[in-house]
Amino acid sequence: MAKPMTKTQLVAALADEMGVDKKAGGVALDAVCALITREVSGGGAVTLPGVGKIYCRERPERMVRNPATGEQIKKEADKVVKMTIAKALKDSVNG
Repeated sequence: MAKPMTKTQLVAALADEMGVDKKAGGVALDAVCALITREVSGGGAVTLPGVGKIYCRERPERMVRNPATGEQIKKEADKVVKMTIAKALKDSVNG
């Protein structure tokens, strides 16, 4: 398995693709990340065409087990960020 792309590599590739310098690429990436964070934390969803959909889902209160002691504990309801991968991306990886 290949190493994941670092933020520096992603900024450089984004800047090259946009035809701008790395500073502008970094600003663009930070703006997209901030927008996604703001929308999903507010309960909305963001669809990245060809990549997938990022959304927040609420999990109900449930019983969990402490693996060290085996004790059952009630865990409060919480929210979790989920991502559904687009079919186009799945097909490009598998085909």
